Amino acid sequence: MLKATQIYKAYPTGDGQVDVLRGIDFDVEKGEIVAVIGPSGVGKSTLLHILGGLDFPSSGQVFIDGVDVFALSDADRAHFRNQHVGFVFQFHHLLGDFTALENVMMPLLIAGVSHNEAREPAQALLASVGLGKRFDHLPAELSGGEAQRVAVARALVSHPKTVFADEPSGNLDAGRSSELHALIWELARSRGQTFVIATHDAALSKRADRVVRMADGCIVA
Repeated sequence: MLKATQIYKAYPTGDGQVDVLRGIDFDVEKGEIVAVIGPSGVGKSTLLHILGGLDFPSSGQVFIDGVDVFALSDADRAHFRNQHVGFVFQFHHLLGDFTALENVMMPLLIAGVSHNEAREPAQALLASVGLGKRFDHLPAELSGGEAQRVAVARALVSHPKTVFADEPSGNLDAGRSSELHALIWELARSRGQTFVIATHDAALSKRADRVVRMADGCIVA
């Protein structure tokens, strides 16, 4: 489902450049849940952003379901992300002026689905994450755990083939983190979706099918 070859990422500085990723090779099978672990600053978030087509590598290739992501035009890559890739971030990044339901509907609306057609799958997903009575609440009216569940529903509403989650429980307490982990696993298994999760959370990584450890911009185990 996902194949990355020789991913390098460097940022220019006044003294030259900082090498964030140094020759990453990475493969994920369909339906697999992979945890990417390592201390802060090793490049986990950068790797996920590149794997999902949000950021360009300095060099290397990324294939999602056989599609060369960075060979696409900007417009085609944005369309591909909308149709085939989901993202969950540490901070939910919900749109504050829109309700929980409208936030979950947003990827479908952007894809050209009518408002009426987008409503039903968004409602079903919100209900499946335990927020069936919170459709009309704004993000400011939700708890941190509830907002993150809305973000998970938003990431899944387009039935993406691959979902990237960057420290999805990093802003939650232990109890809410455990609930979110259980939810992600339940949804991933029931929907047959591929998940790549960057995390510091040992409990989350232990539940993954495979753990990839990073250090100094490289995969070391």
